[in-house]
Amino acid sequence: MVIVARSKNKLEQLKTKLENKYSTNVLVINKDLCLPEATKEIYNEVKEAGINVDFLIINAGFGGRGKFYERDWDRDLAMINLNVVALTAFTSFFLPDFVKRNSGKILNVSSTACFMPGPLQAVYYATKAYVTFFSNAIAEELHDTRITVTNLMPGATETDLGAVSGMDKTEVFKNTASARRVAEDGYNAMLKGKIDAFSGLTMSQKLMTSMIPFIPKKILLKTVR
Repeated sequence: MVIVARSKNKLEQLKTKLENKYSTNVLVINKDLCLPEATKEIYNEVKEAGINVDFLIINAGFGGRGKFYERDWDRDLAMINLNVVALTAFTSFFLPDFVKRNSGKILNVSSTACFMPGPLQAVYYATKAYVTFFSNAIAEELHDTRITVTNLMPGATETDLGAVSGMDKTEVFKNTASARRVAEDGYNAMLKGKIDAFSGLTMSQKLMTSMIPFIPKKILLKTVR
């Protein structure tokens, strides 16, 4: 396994846990994916280690609340770099290797936010729309290969994202799914080669999602806000 994040101490703890429990080898790469050069450096490090990646799981991301014109641009730019640019770059670097072998699976973590505009979370919702449509498009480009691309769209989940972004104070975060459940749903969907997968939605959220195409835009925007 290759695990990547900014938190080196947490990565080392996870490495120890995984190696002891599963008798596997874990390569830790400590990088800030908001930096434009990070993805290429990670790819090169993986190649230099002689590792062929079979499953590429891109889960890094963060959000933020507030009116766009009042938010800090550097923070929103970092969000775009992480949620959009890093994900696209990883796909660009690793996918040609998959195509050469005609095997491999990609799991990109989007959000149910991808279906609608997000007043007070404008950039976050927009980045998740990108993840979904990019993933779906690449999946179709690969339809005649043994490579699959799965787009995971979880609802509110028990992770640090809610607290860090301030979204934990919103209505939707009153009912959250466990991170384990969402991870398992996404992983199983990837193994099956599904194009889209949902996880952690309440009945009301499922109903809302199914109704989105039929709701007038002004009403939808007010409801999401």
